[in-house]
Amino acid sequence: MLKYLVSVTKDLLMPGILLGLLYAYIYQLYGPKGRKILTIGTIAGFAASIVMSVVKNRTRLVDLGMWNVRTFTVSLAALVLFFVFRALAKKGKGGSAVPVLAAILAFTLIFYAMPDIYALPFDFNLGGASLYSTAFFFRLIGFLLGIVVSFLACLAVDHAGKRLSPGLLGGMLSLALIVNGVQQLMKVIQVLLAKRIIPSNHTLFTLAKHSANYSDIFIYITLAVAAVIAIVLLVRSLHVNEPYDNPAQHRKIKAAWRNTRRWCALLLACCVVGVLCLTLFTSLSEKKVELSPPEECEQRGDDLYISFDQVADGHLHRFVYTTDDGVDVRFIIIKKPNGVAYGVGLDACDICGETGYYERNGQVVCSLCDVVMNVNTIGFKGGCNPIVIDYSVENGYIIVPTATLVEHQDEFTR
Repeated sequence: MLKYLVSVTKDLLMPGILLGLLYAYIYQLYGPKGRKILTIGTIAGFAASIVMSVVKNRTRLVDLGMWNVRTFTVSLAALVLFFVFRALAKKGKGGSAVPVLAAILAFTLIFYAMPDIYALPFDFNLGGASLYSTAFFFRLIGFLLGIVVSFLACLAVDHAGKRLSPGLLGGMLSLALIVNGVQQLMKVIQVLLAKRIIPSNHTLFTLAKHSANYSDIFIYITLAVAAVIAIVLLVRSLHVNEPYDNPAQHRKIKAAWRNTRRWCALLLACCVVGVLCLTLFTSLSEKKVELSPPEECEQRGDDLYISFDQVADGHLHRFVYTTDDGVDVRFIIIKKPNGVAYGVGLDACDICGETGYYERNGQVVCSLCDVVMNVNTIGFKGGCNPIVIDYSVENGYIIVPTATLVEHQDEFTR
């Protein structure tokens, strides 16, 4: 669950805050008409991102790197023009172009972020488990929570931002857009360097490397912008001195600020969740499970013998054979719930490699993708199941030929 909460939040929280700032700014300066233009760009972004998701994941027609370069080029051009026409609008010229450019910025934000979000549920990697399984349910919860947090952050920024002065709101928006623009520019440079479209030099390579390795810093800065907005308004709400003509008007002012405080509290809560996703939740989701040590087994000639009694308890048992090349080839055995058959396979799978399996609350779980195995399917090909190996059963023993383990030693050297 945490893996998908972190993934969605990292992808959507920053665009959500930027979109909320754009909506607040455009509404404050251009009213419902400007907001309508921005909404058209937003809807177009969602529609185009659906098409892109299908084309990207169902065909090979898209060079994703170059598509991102084109998207970011449009976004950066719109960003520069946005600042130019905003400056002109203060002088009474070209103001009508600002909402259009904001709509283009919203379009590119959504067009870049959403295709992978649409495809993420198809990557839940259930290992053949049912869509009604606990594994699917928890992954879906994490996925939906990430979307909800990002959406609420967008709404909160929009509602809270409209209470700021135009100058402060414009400054916060400018900072967030510049941060996003710098990140986009770095991604363009990364793609162009990787494809050798531009010559590499030490400065560009260093910038590209650090922006990729420390990409979370862009999200942190955007979260800080959102938090500053919330804190400024919360402090201001403690010293309300707006004039009023009668008690009813006073109550209305107090109710408006009470509503603003609620949005600010929600925004701060979303920021806290964002920081947790970047730190604690990421650490927990990437934490590797320590596999239990292998058990002893008897070797007779070219075969390994494991007695029924040794693996009759229904728990996961791990064994290892060291090949002549010095490779430790692990395999697992578990007695199936029906009480007769045994599941035997490598402690590795075709999807996740040799990361292995562990037992959790009586279930066999892949240590990399956290997929819960159906014990009855262990020993059969498919999904995240252990790689099938040859074995035989004779006189109360499970017999595993060392030759079949040597045959698969490459699985443990990747």
